[in-house]
Amino acid sequence: MVDGDRREADAARTRVLVAEARRLREAIAAAEADLARTHAEAFDLVQEQTGRLRDASTREREMPLRSMAAEFAVDARVNDRTMQSRLFEAHRTVTQFPATWESWHAGRVSRAHVRVIVDTGAELDDEHARAVFEEDVLGYAETTSASRLRPFAEQVAEKQNPKSMQERHDAAVLDRRVWVEDLRDGMSMLATIGPSVEIHGVYDRITRQGKAIRNADRVARREAAERDNQRDASERDARRGATTAPDLEATVCATAEGDTGAHADGEGMWFDERTLDQIRTDLLLDMMLTSTPSVDTTSGTVEGGLGAIRAHVQVTVPATTLAGTTTGGAELDGRCAVDPETAKILAGNAPGFDRVFLDPIGGAVLAVDRRHATAAQKRYLMARDVRCRFPGCRRPARECDWDHREDYALGGKTDVENLGAYCKRHHTLKHAAGWTVVQHPGGRLHFTAPSGLEYDDDPPPRVMFIPELPPQPGSPTVVAAPF
Repeated sequence: MVDGDRREADAARTRVLVAEARRLREAIAAAEADLARTHAEAFDLVQEQTGRLRDASTREREMPLRSMAAEFAVDARVNDRTMQSRLFEAHRTVTQFPATWESWHAGRVSRAHVRVIVDTGAELDDEHARAVFEEDVLGYAETTSASRLRPFAEQVAEKQNPKSMQERHDAAVLDRRVWVEDLRDGMSMLATIGPSVEIHGVYDRITRQGKAIRNADRVARREAAERDNQRDASERDARRGATTAPDLEATVCATAEGDTGAHADGEGMWFDERTLDQIRTDLLLDMMLTSTPSVDTTSGTVEGGLGAIRAHVQVTVPATTLAGTTTGGAELDGRCAVDPETAKILAGNAPGFDRVFLDPIGGAVLAVDRRHATAAQKRYLMARDVRCRFPGCRRPARECDWDHREDYALGGKTDVENLGAYCKRHHTLKHAAGWTVVQHPGGRLHFTAPSGLEYDDDPPPRVMFIPELPPQPGSPTVVAAPF
């Protein structure tokens, strides 16, 4: 086949593929539009159900929509809050922008076009203004991409909107929010919608802070290079036998004054290799995790104020990953993966651990316990043990350690039937000198010394107050004690 014939064959094949892609897009658009119509009908049914609850409370009136969204969400395997938004958006599209829906169903526009038209025109409350907007924008949408459509749609909406910019801003600012979207490879995205001035102000501040860090790094690099040059010159002079005392003094002074902390010691240099984007991200996260809001209305209700509130995350990590024998498996709140190094850092600084026992075959959770006793367990143990449980010791329980009879590292549980109060001295003795302990129900401990001798220790007895019973006929008179 000659080149001309090959090119024509390739062109013909391309036309066929383009036509097939167009047919499939139209079919997909029609199916998506039909799904939106179904969601809109579901929302109509919800409105009917809600209308029959005129005398119900606000919570009861919310139930039809929440229940319907849950029905659709479970079937579609999505979050029910997401589905609730989809039902509302579908109803708004079908009822307020019918021409757009028809064009979508016919495949002349895509879901992305529809989203631009609906989002931009939704603020037009007047039906006539909205219809004029839809007619103008839809004609252009059928000839261009969704990204090019948005600025045109915003201009048309601005022209048709009777509300001033201030009125629209006051309404839009009520929708400010922050959300998280989990990405791959242990990464997530923190996004926020807020007033433009404040958002751009935040971006400007972290940008200028990032540039200041970059500038400081450039100064440190320049000073390090100058020190290297001076040292090299001194070494060359020394080899020629021409080194003078003033030269040596100048070199020492320059080295001392040039030490700006850009390196760990005199030999190993450390420079900031981060990009500006990386620095901005690190600054934002650092300030969000450590700083205190300038306005704090929690005085008297939150101990220490908002600045005392610290970030809290729950990470599940296999013990073998912490030990370094395997990699991977760490997970954040069941939402996304966590890299092993971050998991180890968090584990090293964690205030406590919950140990999870899994079925070795099916992986089902069998039990969960914690390394350290809970506040409720400590209260119970202080009431039960009162003092150190080693025979003969009277150290108060509140000053003791809470020791696992069966070592936690060997599978011992953190519950009151496996815990006891031991002072520092006897806690150490129990583990280091070979004493063994068997704990019986009710807190009785059976000690076996290294010599083989055995001792029992019971929780201290309690004073029991018995209610006084009325005297029985014929019973002797009892004289009350004088105390």
